Amino acid sequence: MELMYSSTRNDKVKLTASQAILKGLADDGGLFVPERIPALDVPMDTLADMSYQETAYEVMSRFFTDFTEDELKDCIKKAYDSKFDTPEIAPLVDADGAYYLELFHGPTIAFKDMALSILPHLLITSARKNQVKNDIVILTATSGDTGKAALAGFADVEGTKIVVFYPKNGVSPIQEKQMITQKGANTCVVGIHGNFDQAQTGVKKMFNDTALEAELDVAGYQFSSANSINIGRLIPQVAYYVYAYAKLYKNGAIAKDEKINVVVPTGNFGNILAAFYAKNMGLPIAKLICASNENKVLYDFFSTGTYDRNRDFILTSSPSMDILISSNLERLIYRIAGNDAEKNTKMMEELSTDGKYAITDEMRAQLADFYGNYTSEEETAKTIKKLYEDTGYIIDTHTAVAAGVYDKYKKDTGDTETKTVIASTASPFKFTRSVMDAIDPKYDTMGDFELVDELSRIGNVKVPQAIEEIRIAPVLHDTVCEVEEMPQVVKKFLGV
Repeated sequence: MELMYSSTRNDKVKLTASQAILKGLADDGGLFVPERIPALDVPMDTLADMSYQETAYEVMSRFFTDFTEDELKDCIKKAYDSKFDTPEIAPLVDADGAYYLELFHGPTIAFKDMALSILPHLLITSARKNQVKNDIVILTATSGDTGKAALAGFADVEGTKIVVFYPKNGVSPIQEKQMITQKGANTCVVGIHGNFDQAQTGVKKMFNDTALEAELDVAGYQFSSANSINIGRLIPQVAYYVYAYAKLYKNGAIAKDEKINVVVPTGNFGNILAAFYAKNMGLPIAKLICASNENKVLYDFFSTGTYDRNRDFILTSSPSMDILISSNLERLIYRIAGNDAEKNTKMMEELSTDGKYAITDEMRAQLADFYGNYTSEEETAKTIKKLYEDTGYIIDTHTAVAAGVYDKYKKDTGDTETKTVIASTASPFKFTRSVMDAIDPKYDTMGDFELVDELSRIGNVKVPQAIEEIRIAPVLHDTVCEVEEMPQVVKKFLGV
């Protein structure tokens, strides 16, 4: 049975999976959601013996029903290959009473690779299926990781161009170096004088600019998105939670149907929403633990039922989570509003005009599976140091936010028995200075790449290829602009 997709702001328009992937964002500014969450109807004993690629097929085929088996398997094969530095793709590491799901073994050493390795192939296949003649222009804003992962995924992919905007002073030095050294004639990287939320709002405005859309169409281009707002980004993320559970079961860490907790460091809400979808497919997940940094807009939302972005924006050591508008939360709001597009639209309009909205008590009751908390900068550093000293295992700042919140969850609830998976979303090599300073302040005198070598030594872990490549790579992108200049920069790059 074909699964259709509708917008969170208009449930009357029905699109196929490939049409929704192509569009990225709905015309009304809403996000595409499946009409229902399909059941994961594969026995756990079968899943336990599957490779990552096979698991990904079982999950994605339930959502992307207008793709043929050959089309989808071809996309998966091209995505999850030797670009990843381990055949497991997403290995689990047992450290200090939790299982760290390492999602950073791809080409850009962050979890975004898990979905952005496949999105270009899903997009190109979708374009063919829908007889699209225009070149696809991927337009994306990044708080650090999405940008590089999208650039790596789309570089030199025929029929596509990609423009990435990032906050000029809001990403780590390694993150910036990874982006501005990106090769590929179809790539464009732009720093903006502003923060991530401003970059994301600027991108959304361009998507909704009908005059710009018409202008691009004449020139043979159309926009699509690689942000986690694209359903082609979200669904591939569901697969790794299923894979992690199946591997824990296979290894005898959990019994069949035993419930686990999942902890996710959260900014834009996409990664934890994927875990929520996995749970709704039937994966035995008890609590979805939403971990915030000091930009704790999501913690406050789960605590009070009010989403309020009217607050100071804080630059932290976990920059990919420095976000005050969590775009993917809209998909959850739509669901707990009873899939009521009108009700959801009203709240999103309030967010746009007043910077906040409140959900009803009835809606809050549906969030009982979630637990929210946050980790301060000081706590994040202490978590990195303690885990390293106790186990020798080194985690990045974002994963440390999650580990810190998991400690608070155990203290708050007394739940120390439920097996728990922590989404480890980036390699510590991506945030070497923050990580090494946390372990010992003496490291602060070292240069960025000296720190890389020292981290490799003390952690007894090989320097990833992604870091080795940028040591001497030349800067290829040096454009910086004001927020209001973003459309002009795009047009100039496309020669429009």
